[in-house]
Amino acid sequence: MNQKTMKRLLGSFAVVGATAAMAGLGTFATFTSSTSASHTISSGTVSIALGTTGAANRLTIGASNVVPGDTIQRSVDLINNGTGTADNLSSIVLTTTASPSSLLDTDVTNGLQMTIEKCSTAWTEAGTSPAYTYTCGGTTSTVLASHAVIGSSMALTGLSSLTTGSTDHLRVTLTLPTIAPNTLQGQSSTISYGFLGTQRVAGNK
Repeated sequence: MNQKTMKRLLGSFAVVGATAAMAGLGTFATFTSSTSASHTISSGTVSIALGTTGAANRLTIGASNVVPGDTIQRSVDLINNGTGTADNLSSIVLTTTASPSSLLDTDVTNGLQMTIEKCSTAWTEAGTSPAYTYTCGGTTSTVLASHAVIGSSMALTGLSSLTTGSTDHLRVTLTLPTIAPNTLQGQSSTISYGFLGTQRVAGNK
């Protein structure tokens, strides 16, 4: 191969190499644009509580030597302490259990009967422990009509505490019916009260 031919070949190689390099540039040199956004999402807090001291929670105080016709009154505050107005509740129900149990709670007709009322203001307490009585200086309404003392998921109506930051002043009254027979003598039950609040109806946020 003479020198003239070699120069042509080298020239050809040079042209091919340059073309390949330009093709590569065409593949990666594209226009771009980007944008972004972010937001914070936080969950609410469903929270109810009972009053902690004094007349705000007398459900911790028992009663003894109860006879037919006696009533037992106990006040308790039911508080919605959720974190915001979006944390309102759709319902609050009450479940009562007994342990130990006896005819006082298992006899649904002759045993203890329960009624729950609320006062628009705090109840005025009188009497000495454990024989408390309560009067309402505002408006009284029934939250739970007369019911055997033991029940599951009993709906409580007309509560202000469905709304965040609100409190219901409740009076729980237990009555041993006058028809209670001799078989209920010498019985003993420990009643527990469990309040359950359910979140508001889900919706668009």
